[in-house]
Amino acid sequence: MNAVKLLSLDRNGITDLEKEMFLKDLSRVTDEYFETEGETALEVTRTEKGFVVCVVFSARRIKTVMRPA
Repeated sequence: MNAVKLLSLDRNGITDLEKEMFLKDLSRVTDEYFETEGETALEVTRTEKGFVVCVVFSARRIKTVMRPA
């Protein structure tokens, strides 16, 4: 494992830019399943075993997802 990867595993948090990028990526997935409304909140909390990651958003409805044939 290279030094950059090792250091990134020891980080205490996530930057605002990384949060923004993550939420943008995640919205592509949540938009497939929900009609969302408003902002999505991301909370990352350090624990003894790593992190607890909480994503909260409001949805007006749950979309019907078709199974692949």
